Amino acid sequence: MNQTAAQSVSVDLQAFLEEKRELVDRWLDRFLPPEGEPPMVLHQAMRYSVFAGGKRIRPILAILSFEASGGKGDVIFAPACVMELVHTFSLVHDDLPCMDDDDLRRGKPTLHKLFGEGVAVLAGDALSALAFELLAPFGPEVLTTFTKALGPRGMLGGQVGDLKSEGKKVTLSQVEEIHKMKTAALIAASLKIGALVAGAPKEEVEGFFRFGEKLGLAFQIVDDVLEATGNDLALGKVTGGDRRKEKATYPSVIGVEKSKTIARRLVEEAKSEIVFPDGNYPYLSLAADYIVARV
Repeated sequence: MNQTAAQSVSVDLQAFLEEKRELVDRWLDRFLPPEGEPPMVLHQAMRYSVFAGGKRIRPILAILSFEASGGKGDVIFAPACVMELVHTFSLVHDDLPCMDDDDLRRGKPTLHKLFGEGVAVLAGDALSALAFELLAPFGPEVLTTFTKALGPRGMLGGQVGDLKSEGKKVTLSQVEEIHKMKTAALIAASLKIGALVAGAPKEEVEGFFRFGEKLGLAFQIVDDVLEATGNDLALGKVTGGDRRKEKATYPSVIGVEKSKTIARRLVEEAKSEIVFPDGNYPYLSLAADYIVARV
């Protein structure tokens, strides 16, 4: 592909992703309780945290796998938004003084800085509860996929591993396991759920899941690299926290350049997991390239 064509694809992808992001935001606005509905402070806190920014990567990936599997209509938007609600819940709790003690998230004051720690904890809990409420009608396989990604073998287990590894010497395999649970699990679940809601065949559903596992690991490695290289703008927060807290990251174990190489390899491996016979759905592969291109 020549440079002009590559730039054209990049511009088209940016517009495509922005269109999907705006669509997700409209549906999130529908699903979240109004600010004026009691208890108002809780609903205001929930909305502040959800609409503080973000690329909506997880819901967009759910939508893309749904569409790539032949899914039609608005049925995907509830489970897609669930992925953003629970991701936001994790960020709200992650920012608390008892965890990472961050003052900024996505370039804005973190929730506990504006609403207090107690409300921040409850707002995170409320986002998680709303996620389950929205996902309940989709049946046991979708719900189980979600709970596994969220629970002790998924995101929450990964957060514990991340917390307990601070200041300790860790191996690359230990870092990989933390990242798989902390980040990749929810991204893989987003893609699998999109395919499940579309009614895709089992082998395709599992292909999307494997795609998500590898892409999710690459995504976290890229975030670690951006943090290590001080890219505040790309992350929307003050970087350097990983170094101060001596967190378990790829750059801290193998360095920035090797981390970039692994991220690129993982994206290529991820793309090999999904094959569209007619070749007419490029967006998942392009989105994967976009994620790693941030570094």
